Amino acid sequence: MKASEIRELSGDDLQAKLKEARAELFNLRFQMATSQLDNTARVKQVKKDIARIQTEMRARELSA
Repeated sequence: MKASEIRELSGDDLQAKLKEARAELFNLRFQMATSQLDNTARVKQVKKDIARIQTEMRARELSA
């Protein structure tokens, strides 16, 4: 997910995306622990998406 896509989302959508990304990260970690994960780069990608979402949420909080 690109930063420009994140900026276009509403506050509720950001919350939903954050929850979804955290759930995906949990599942990826579980798959990694059980040696079922094929694409290990996806973990890093999801972590960055979570950070981007949290950064945008914080920026909106500060500007309000």
